[in-house]
Amino acid sequence: MSLDVELASNPDPRCACLLLLDTSQSMAGAPIQALNAGLQTFQTDIQEDGLARQRVEIAIVTFGGVVTQVQGFTTAQNFVAPTLTANGGTPMGQAIAEGLQMLKSRKREYKEHGVPYYQPWVFMITDGAPTDEWKHAADLVHAETASKGLSFFAVAVDNADVNILKQITERVLKLDGISFRELFLWLSASQKRVSGSKPGDQTALPATTFGSPV
Repeated sequence: MSLDVELASNPDPRCACLLLLDTSQSMAGAPIQALNAGLQTFQTDIQEDGLARQRVEIAIVTFGGVVTQVQGFTTAQNFVAPTLTANGGTPMGQAIAEGLQMLKSRKREYKEHGVPYYQPWVFMITDGAPTDEWKHAADLVHAETASKGLSFFAVAVDNADVNILKQITERVLKLDGISFRELFLWLSASQKRVSGSKPGDQTALPATTFGSPV
C-alpha cells in the first residue's frame, strides 16, 4: 500500500518514530545480534496494541560505513523488523541529517492529507563516535527540538562518546550492557502511551528499565 493510500484509508493521527541505528563494525557479534532481537521484540510488542498498530509509523536509517534507509515510514501493523549486519565506520552526522529530512517530508505529507500528528520521535542508538562531520547535524537537532518539532533521544551503548551525544541532544540514556530487549520494550510502551493520547497532550513516559540518563 502506498503512503498516500495509507493516509487516505486511515485518518487516525500519526506518531512518527524514526530509528537511527549504528551498524558500524564495532557493533559486530553479540551487539548486532542483540539489536536484531530487540527489533523483533519491538515489532511483536507494538503490534499487540490496536491503536498503536494504526497510529505509530516506524522508519529505520542505519549508519555503518554508509547511510541506508532500511525502512521508510510505515504503520506499525505493516512493520517487519529487518535483520541488520555490522560493517564500516560511523557516519552519524549524515544519518541524522538524512533522517530529519525524511521526517520533514513525512510531516508535509500528513499536512497535505489533513492527518493530525503527534510530536515525532527520533531514537538514535550508537556504540561509538561519529566518523564524519556532525556539528551541522547537531544544529539541526537543536533547531527542531527548540521549535518542538520533534523529541530526540540518544542511547549510548558500550564505549559511545557520551560527550558528543550530549552536544547533539539533552536526552542521552546509557544502556546497561546490550539490554536491547528492555530498551525496545520501553520504546514500545512509550509509543503506546503517546498514540493513546490526544495530539498535543503531555504524556508521562514509563520509567526506564534498560539504563539511566547521563
